[in-house]
Amino acid sequence: MKNLLFLILISIVLLSSCTKQKEKIKSDQPQNETNYFDNTGRDDILSGGVKMIEISTPKGNFNVWTKRVGNNPKIKVLLLHGGPGSSHRAWTIVDSYFPGAGIEYYYYDQLGSFFSDNPKDTSLWTLERFVEEVEQVRKALGLNNDNFYLLGSSWGGILATEYAIKYQKNLKGLIICSALSSMQDYNEYVNEVLAKTLNPKDLAEIRELEKKEDFNNPRYIELLNDYYAQFVIRLPAEQIPEPVSWTMQHINREIYELMQGPSEFGLRGRLANWNRNDDLKDINVPTLVVGSKYNTMDPEKCEWMAGQIPLGEYLYCPNGGHVVMYDDAEVFFDGLISFIKKVDNEKDDNGL
Repeated sequence: MKNLLFLILISIVLLSSCTKQKEKIKSDQPQNETNYFDNTGRDDILSGGVKMIEISTPKGNFNVWTKRVGNNPKIKVLLLHGGPGSSHRAWTIVDSYFPGAGIEYYYYDQLGSFFSDNPKDTSLWTLERFVEEVEQVRKALGLNNDNFYLLGSSWGGILATEYAIKYQKNLKGLIICSALSSMQDYNEYVNEVLAKTLNPKDLAEIRELEKKEDFNNPRYIELLNDYYAQFVIRLPAEQIPEPVSWTMQHINREIYELMQGPSEFGLRGRLANWNRNDDLKDINVPTLVVGSKYNTMDPEKCEWMAGQIPLGEYLYCPNGGHVVMYDDAEVFFDGLISFIKKVDNEKDDNGL
C-alpha cells in the first residue's frame, strides 16, 4: 500500500513537471502566423498598419507618421531612429528578423523627419520636446508597461534614455543602441581615440577646415569618407542597403545640424552638453545597452552604462560599427531578440 501511494505521488510530480515544461516551451515559441497577423479590432487595416498621429506642441498641433507590423499583446517595440531628422527607413532591416520572432513593432518618423510634418520653427527642436512627443505617440498606440519596449539607436538612444528617466513607469523594457549617456564622453572618444586612427596629414586638414567652419567644402566631406567607412557603416559602398543610402540622402539637415552639429566627427549642437551619467542608476526597468568594436561610441563606456543601470545588460557586437544592426546583423538581432524574450518570460514567471 505504501509503495502504491509512493508511485502515485511520483506520477503526480512528474505530470506536473511535464505540464510546466510544456507551458515553458510554448511560451518560448513565437506566435503562429495566424495570431501574428490577427488584425481583429484594429483601425489601421486598410492602410497596412500606417497611422498618422496628431501631437500637441508649444507651437501647435502636427502629425507624425507611424506604421505597425504584426500583433503580439505582450511584446510591442517602438523604434526610434537616429539623426535627429533621419527616418524610420534606417530600421527596415527589422523586417528580416522581428516577424519570425513574433515581435510586434512600430516604425515612427519623428516630427521634422521625412514622412511626418516638418514645421519650420526651430524652437521645436529640443530633447525635452521630443520626449513629450514620444509619450504622446505611446498613448496613441496604446502601449503600456505590460508590453512596451523602447528601442533607440544613436540619437534615438539618447531620446530613449531621456524618455526612460522621465517615463519609465510606462516601459516593459529599454534598448539603448550605439549611444552614450554623455556627449562629453562621446567627443572625448572621437577626438582622443578615433581621430588618431586617421592619416595624420588628413586629420590636420580636417582640423583646419573645422576651424574655418567650412563643413560644406567637398574636400571636408571627402576626407571624412574613410572615417565613415571605418566607424559608421562597415560595408563596401556597393553593398550599403538601399534604406540606409536613402536615409542619408533624405535627412533633415536643419534639425540635424542644429542639435548634433554638421559632422559625426564630434558633436557641437544643442546636445553638446547633454549628460545623464549620474542618472543611469535611477532607471529601474530591464535595459539592454548595445555596443560594438568599431562604433563611434566607446564600447567600453557602453558596457559601463549597462553596469550603472540596476537591471542593465550589455550586448557586444565584435564586427559592428555605428550602424551595427547592418554590419553585425546576426549578433545584434540574436542578442536583441533573446533579451526581449527573456524579459517577457521573466514577467510571466513573476505573474506580472
